[in-house]
Formats: sequence, C-alpha cells, structure tokens
Amino acid sequence: MRNFGYTVAASPADAVRIAAGTPNSAFVAGGTDLLNLMRDGAQAHDHLVDLNHLDLGRIDMDGTSLRVGALARMRQVVEHPVVRREFPVLSQALLASASPQVRTMAAIGGNLLQRTRCGYFRDTGSGCNKRVPGSGCPAITGYNRGHAILDGSDHCIATHPSDLAVALTALDATVYLLGPDGVRTVPIADFYLLPGATPDRETVLRQGELITRVDVPRTGVATRSRYLKLRDRATFEFAVVSVAAALRMDGRTVRDVRLAFGGVGTRPWRDTRVEAALRGRELTTATMTAAGRALVSDAVPRDGNGFKVELVQRALVSVLSELGSVR
Repeated sequence: MRNFGYTVAASPADAVRIAAGTPNSAFVAGGTDLLNLMRDGAQAHDHLVDLNHLDLGRIDMDGTSLRVGALARMRQVVEHPVVRREFPVLSQALLASASPQVRTMAAIGGNLLQRTRCGYFRDTGSGCNKRVPGSGCPAITGYNRGHAILDGSDHCIATHPSDLAVALTALDATVYLLGPDGVRTVPIADFYLLPGATPDRETVLRQGELITRVDVPRTGVATRSRYLKLRDRATFEFAVVSVAAALRMDGRTVRDVRLAFGGVGTRPWRDTRVEAALRGRELTTATMTAAGRALVSDAVPRDGNGFKVELVQRALVSVLSELGSVR
C-alpha cells in the first residue's frame, strides 16, 4: 500500500472542490471496501477526502419519497421504522449484506460504489480489464461460477456486488450527485454502466462528483416487497442469485410489479419484459414460469455458471409465490 494524502472535508462543496482539484483522489466514509482494495493493490489513490463530518446521514420521508443520505450507515437504514414498514425490500436487502460489524460502519453511498468481488479483479497477479484496461478477462475461460450470465462482454463478465443497489433498482430510486458543476440527478437504472469495451468505467460519476443522497418514490407497490438472496453461506457472503420484488395485486391479478436481480448481470439487472409478462395477468405458476423464461432468454452462460439460468428462474417463482400467496 503506497503513501497517500488525507483531508477531512468541512462541507460537501469543500469535498467536491478538493476531489475535483486533486488528481487520482477518492472519497472515504466507512472505508470497508476502499481500504481493502488499497491494501491489496487492486486500487491506488494519491489522496483521500474524508466525508465523515458532513451532514449527509439523514433518513426522512416527505409526501412523495424516502430520502436516504449518502452517509447514513447500513444499520441505521435497516432499523429505520419507515423503511421496515413501507420499503421492506430495502431493509431485507441490507440485512442480507455483509456482517453486523460492517453494516455498522459502511455508508449507503459507499455500498452503491463498492467494487466487484471477482477474484481476478482483486488478485493483482491476474489480468483484469476493470483494474488494468487491456489486460484481458481471465474469467471468460477461467473460474466463472460467480459471474454474469446477462449482458457481459468480451472484456468483462463480473457481477455487481451490492444487494442494496438491486433493491433500489426495483423501486426506481434516484441518485443525487454534487459535482463541480452543481447538483444533478440520475435514475439508478442509468447510474451503472454496462462493461462493453470499457469495464473500468462502472458508473456515470464524473471527476469530483459525490453521491449526496438517494430518493426512493413512495408507491403502493413498495409496501408489498421482498428480497431473496441465495448464497453459499448464511452470512457475510455475496449473492449467487438474488431477486428484489414488489407486487400490487387485485385479487389474483397482478396490477403492478417491479423486479430486479443480482448475481446474474454485470450491473443490477432489470428487464421490463419480465414485468410485462406478469402485469395484468393472474399470478399462477404458468405466468411466473413464463416471466422466468423471458428473464433468461438472452442469457450467455459459461462453463462454471450455467446453473444460474435455472436457479434465477426458481428464485423468481419462489419470491413471487410468497408475495402473492400462491397456493
């Protein structure tokens, strides 16, 4: 781990000014992912800007949306009564993340920006186009059990690790950013980039931009929501497959549905064709099975992760059956 400079920001504008004017800088809050990456040599920065003294940790609700500050800790969001009552999928996704110790330290903004757990990315002895552009993607022909089956490229098939990002994608959240040019908002569906030929660019963040908060619209569909995470062990493990689902029913008919998936795409995955296969139809095993087939219709499985094609379909049926009380 090489030496780096360190500054404690006095305000969000101060943090942006320092980061924008300091080459190869990064923001740090909980540091639960960033510091490990720097120790391992997978990521290097010349300067860190500490955000922990900024007033960006509030969690509140107005008439139209839940507003979660970027410095709110995962544990605070998990335990917030409004989140538990009106947005259970968010609380469940965070509760399924990491360990209690990490949830106490890790900030919401940092959770959304955590890097992939692909072993090739974290191993500086291996090539990785995310870490060193042009060095190749060994996962394509190597060990790829945990990798994406949807929208990978010849340059990268790594999955995004955040459970929270999957849940927020299902609920059409908006990310608020502060940068040198002022405030801008980005729908979370547009926040993460597909790998294409530039997998090292993972988000739309510009130099010096800071996540300040995330807004989640207050809708009837969010209150009837669930997060299902399938993983190799019960705690402190990343998703092999996950499903965030929100459902509004009229009797046995699906009036509205929101779905997003983790562990299968190179970013939190949402496909409106899957929702369209359910909306306006009776929630039956047949309709859920058809939605699952739509989800994996463009899947490109590799030698080690072909099992995800069936697993994600079963996970979808399971969570929808629970939400819809299908008998």
